[in-house]
Amino acid sequence: MKRLAGKTALITGAARGIGLAFAEAYASEGARVALADVDVARAQESASEIGSSAVAVEMDVREQSSIDNAISEVSSHFGPIEILINNAAIFSAAPITEIERQDYNRVFEINVAGTLFTLQAVARHMIENGTKGRIINMASQAGRRGEPLVAVYCASKAAVISLTQSAGLNLIPHGINVNAIAPGVVDGEHWDGVDAFFAKYEGKERGQKRREVASAVPYGRMGRAEDLTGMAVFLASDEAEYIVAQTYNVDGGNWMS
Repeated sequence: MKRLAGKTALITGAARGIGLAFAEAYASEGARVALADVDVARAQESASEIGSSAVAVEMDVREQSSIDNAISEVSSHFGPIEILINNAAIFSAAPITEIERQDYNRVFEINVAGTLFTLQAVARHMIENGTKGRIINMASQAGRRGEPLVAVYCASKAAVISLTQSAGLNLIPHGINVNAIAPGVVDGEHWDGVDAFFAKYEGKERGQKRREVASAVPYGRMGRAEDLTGMAVFLASDEAEYIVAQTYNVDGGNWMS
């Protein structure tokens, strides 16, 4: 039997990249998946490629009404939500002396407040429906340590790890398991932007940082979105019932904790 058979999952930031890989993996394990994204047109294209077990919903995690409307739409289409992956996030980099308040606010609004208030809304939905659910937050190895040019992003992901711990302890009496995944460096189209940041601040040629980061991973390469799906399926499954408030590194050996 498929491990997520009959489950309904909401995945934020799922139009592409890691979120889309999660949606594909969940669908292959028998789940009904809602691909939530601000780019709803691309989410619709991705959902159509997965098939009838997938639907696209528009969600902007900066707006509570958007979060609430997406939850209502998903539950009307598939029934009560049993799994949430908080995947929507953005990256930013700058030296400490050049960080702008506007950029800080934007990163924390999406990476931290977006995670918290999506988690909160889905947890309320689960409690109201008597659902013993699973919530998975996307942290990062950046949340385990500081990095010279990535202070704001690192701080936002450290906050996600802390939120996971607090929410996990608070919600487990309701039968809701909250855990997190901390990827390392994951290749994909988003790395074009990351590489541009380092080209600007470290004076590197485009592509150089990507090569350096890849060669530094003990496993021998950057991660791929598909490398994270096994952990995402496991944490959503019945096998993870006794796991509470943990953050798991899936990073090729970059960080040990």
